[in-house]
Amino acid sequence: MAKLEQKSAAIEGLHTQCPFCSVQCKMTVKISSREPGETKERYFVEGAENEASQGRVCVKGLNAHQHSFHSQRLTSPLIRIQGDLVPCSWERAIGEMERRFNESAARLGRDGNAVYGGGSLTNETAYLLGKFARVALGTRYIDYNGRFCMSAAASAGTRTFGMDRGLTFRLSDIPKAQCIILAGTNIAECQPTLLPYFNQAKDNGAKIIVIDPRKTATAAIADIHLPVKPGNDALLGDAILKIMVGEGLVDEKFILSRTKGYEELKDYLNGISLDEAAETCGVELQKIRDAALCFGAAETGMVLTARGVEQQADGHLAVRHFLNLLLASGKIGREGCGYGAITGQGNGQGGREHGQKADQLPGYRSIENEEDRAYVAKVWGIEPGSLPGKGVSAYEMMELIGSGDISSLFVMGSNPVVSNPNAGFVEKALQKLDFLVVADMFLSETAKMADLVLPVTSYIENGGTLTNLEGRVLLREAQVSPPGDARHDWEILCAVAIRMGKGSFFQYSDVEDIFNELRVASRYGAADYYGITYERLRQEGGLYWPCPSLDKPGEGLLFQDSFPLPDGRAAFTTETGEVWKGESREYPLTLTNGRVLAHYLTGVQTRRSPSLLAREIENFMEIHPETARKYGVRDGEWVEITSKEGLFTVRSRYKEGIREDTVFVPMHWGGAQNLNRATRPDLDPYCRMPAFKTAAVSVRPLRS
Repeated sequence: MAKLEQKSAAIEGLHTQCPFCSVQCKMTVKISSREPGETKERYFVEGAENEASQGRVCVKGLNAHQHSFHSQRLTSPLIRIQGDLVPCSWERAIGEMERRFNESAARLGRDGNAVYGGGSLTNETAYLLGKFARVALGTRYIDYNGRFCMSAAASAGTRTFGMDRGLTFRLSDIPKAQCIILAGTNIAECQPTLLPYFNQAKDNGAKIIVIDPRKTATAAIADIHLPVKPGNDALLGDAILKIMVGEGLVDEKFILSRTKGYEELKDYLNGISLDEAAETCGVELQKIRDAALCFGAAETGMVLTARGVEQQADGHLAVRHFLNLLLASGKIGREGCGYGAITGQGNGQGGREHGQKADQLPGYRSIENEEDRAYVAKVWGIEPGSLPGKGVSAYEMMELIGSGDISSLFVMGSNPVVSNPNAGFVEKALQKLDFLVVADMFLSETAKMADLVLPVTSYIENGGTLTNLEGRVLLREAQVSPPGDARHDWEILCAVAIRMGKGSFFQYSDVEDIFNELRVASRYGAADYYGITYERLRQEGGLYWPCPSLDKPGEGLLFQDSFPLPDGRAAFTTETGEVWKGESREYPLTLTNGRVLAHYLTGVQTRRSPSLLAREIENFMEIHPETARKYGVRDGEWVEITSKEGLFTVRSRYKEGIREDTVFVPMHWGGAQNLNRATRPDLDPYCRMPAFKTAAVSVRPLRS
């Protein structure tokens, strides 16, 4: 295993940053000398000063080193022989990938191979993964788990503003807001080091409005809590705006000079009955009115959304209807104002900018735009016509695997058998593959199914850049040598590309070489990183994009003068999408999901941390006590939750602060406790986000 240098006293420390959420808190990991009788090192972690988290670090960051130094880390490639995964050399592993990828291409064409990435990969690896798929494999099929995280907000921001960046403002602007709407986001548990910004805003007199079917730890700080029925977020946003318009709480000057579509929006709002909207949303009309008056009357304000709003079959439009609130009130492009999509994954922002998404090329360019294709092809030294076209979304790749159109899959930095909706189908689809290769630190649920498993380095061993939720690019330096034969993910991609005869396109001596190519590939794009260098990041600590110039800072506060659309005007919307029809007699409850403080994504890393696992050792279902009594469920007993897609089992947990028609289950467990066995695969037509947050289910106790 990788070891830290042992000294007689606490060493100065390893300067790194947390591998988990999108804040990307900087921190220092220290090790002290062993006491007499101790057999293991003792680690001490403390936050390091930085602009984003201001020296704070949460419980996940404090214990992240535990998975990095865990005894279950993979240290050599594993190949499946006669049903078992056994160690093999890198030479054999790379050779097997070359052979099997070529076999798939010979049988099905280049699109017989597919690549599945992750939102926790560094910018360099995300960039290289997209290049690997399109240049080394020549396939159109590449997507990533960020499709399940940020795609609705990303497409909504692009359609509304002409640009997608997690926050249109700086984190330091939050305390300047007089009213903040937090819709479908539980910051207190998902990004806890950000909570002090909101507490500071409250200290300054700000009002907080939380929209969530549960009374979460975040809702506990709210001045107004709107417990919306899952699936009705867009309608709730419309009701708030209708009241604002009726009370004259809109900025006519801003609307006239910087937006389009407002007259159509007013006509649309005229057709909405507030009484009916309140009943459908399951929220008292007076509370909706209070929220509207509060937000509308505030001089400054922000709207922040997360997966609660976005992971819907109408997630794209739900976000856009909340953006209508900002545009109508003129609360965008100035201090204390703006929109924030609270990114989930560590590099959820950068991961969707540089080419591992099915429709994108580096710099947030479109793979279907001829000028974009020509520019990137020139940087890569290939003909534009050789670039594949647009692929499909992550779940749609699973459907193509199930139908036999894709026969080989390369997974890097993800665990799709757990994270996809309709997980039972996905597991059966992956079993049909001729060849599945997984690059991971541990034997995840997906890796256990693989024909080949490749050991990769952890956050403390693998350097590179990551982009936090506010669009600030940060440099994470490698600090520790890899354990055993584990390799950096970018090194693996280069080795396979070389073996497949594409080595001339993958000549990098280190990770900084990749970043310098990324800078050029992103130049003049929406996400322009050209002016960002490793030297500047070391000196300045972090830089916002867009940053087109080497001698100027990046842009922290967006849209101060205009929007990056052809006419410079932001766009209102009146489009409506699928409305969640809700429960049925057979499936009378709505299942929704989310995170808990101690765990992250599918738990592959956090469940290897004894300190984090001890906080939540198994999955659970939150259910209102009245609902539990109705269905004969006792507090703490095992229950079976069933939808038309499938079923899973977890332990019940009574919760007064949840709607009586809703149950909540965290997303961090696989196997029999995987809630995605019951989630529905309906996809948003705009961004292909699955409808994770609404599934009609039944609940029954499991008793002998």
